[in-house]
Amino acid sequence: MLLGARFTDRCCLHRPIVCLSRRFKFSSPAKPQDSHCVDKDCDDFLPWLEQKAGVEISSVLSIGKSTYGRSLFASKSIQTGDCILKVPYNVQISPDNVPSKINYLLGDEVGNIAKLAIVILVEWKIGQDSEWAPYINRLPQPGEMHSTIFWSEGELKMIQQSSVYQETVNQKAQIQKDFLAIKPVLHHFSENLFKDISLKEFMHACALVGSRAWGSTKGLSLIPFADFVNHDGFSESVLLSDEDKQLSEVIADRNYAPGEQVLIRYGKFPNATLLLDFGFTLPYNIYDQVQIQVNIPHHDLLRTLKLELLHRHCPPKIGDVNSFSSMGNSFTIKEVKSARGKGRGIPQSLRAFARIFCCTSPQELSDLAVEAAQNDGRLARRPLKSWNREIQAHQVLLSWITQLINEYNTSIKSLPPASPLYETFALRKQMARDLLTGELRVLKSAGAWLENYCATLTTKSYLSDQNGSRAKF
Repeated sequence: MLLGARFTDRCCLHRPIVCLSRRFKFSSPAKPQDSHCVDKDCDDFLPWLEQKAGVEISSVLSIGKSTYGRSLFASKSIQTGDCILKVPYNVQISPDNVPSKINYLLGDEVGNIAKLAIVILVEWKIGQDSEWAPYINRLPQPGEMHSTIFWSEGELKMIQQSSVYQETVNQKAQIQKDFLAIKPVLHHFSENLFKDISLKEFMHACALVGSRAWGSTKGLSLIPFADFVNHDGFSESVLLSDEDKQLSEVIADRNYAPGEQVLIRYGKFPNATLLLDFGFTLPYNIYDQVQIQVNIPHHDLLRTLKLELLHRHCPPKIGDVNSFSSMGNSFTIKEVKSARGKGRGIPQSLRAFARIFCCTSPQELSDLAVEAAQNDGRLARRPLKSWNREIQAHQVLLSWITQLINEYNTSIKSLPPASPLYETFALRKQMARDLLTGELRVLKSAGAWLENYCATLTTKSYLSDQNGSRAKF
């Protein structure tokens, strides 16, 4: 049995082939107490899918509507440990479903997201004659989706302080690049069918894939019915894929009463990922994190030596966001649970960077290189021998964090007023607030830990000077 994870294309959260799941949401996760309103438009959906699959998919779930969109509800009592749905591979849509004549013409640069988007576009254009029409017709429309790739420039300015802003720009650029690559292929396949295809349509299809697909042995799969289930960051239920039985299933992690909404966890995602990939946020997300970039300034006389040292001892690894590069250094900070704890959440690589940043002589840099060679090869991962220099390094790091805290506070205070006449904008403004306040909370926790660390070292340094010897860290 393999853990099925909701797919996400953010490189810092790249998933193994079959791991955790991810899916589209409308605004924020549905609550268990949401009232069950039967979705009559979907009365025939499960019978159609079970007929297509040739097996029963679920006898305890029904499709309904909650305050957050289409959802799955318990139609019978469910007990912890019950298997609540099983979707065979033969009714899952993967890049293998791309028509062979199209797939043959696609270059290697076209990835699984674009390929699965092509499947959606093809089935959409075929219309009611498509074998997948009952599923395709029930996918969200652009106006129902709130991924940041659909936000206007004015709306995006609300989250400019967060790394999500640049990630949105990058994702839109990638979609446009993929579109330019596939458009002539689709025209060659069927000029009549795809003569009016637009970037907007392709972006919509990519967003559907990005928000609904799960990682699979085929790279990516859309799993009808299972993708109606909503997200709860505290749930222990995830989508599991069984290669032997050739199916995906969900096991209940708690009891559900009839009429109660059933929830799973898409993954341990921060609001940044939820907003960019799924189009919703959580008011309080325990997985929130902040991505920051720091650099060695050009006016630093030791800049070249410092960069050479960083690159020699800390080569960047693929997929490692806490790495060094010649253009800048990207680090991901997570919430530090205790100001008096060990500072877990602040990357050791970031603290190492601050130590190197504060070096004022080639000899200091040489000493750090020797220390790294004598230990595990990692540079400046241990406290500096000079307490004053160690305190200075962390005070510099604290100053960076404090500056970000001030910028986040300003961004939150600058959020424009929402008008009841513009429901979409009001919704997106709340998402922006959830994102920014969550990342601000993370920064404040890091700042509190750094303040305590510097104060503790200052006290120890003072006592050491009074006693004439250095106390142990």
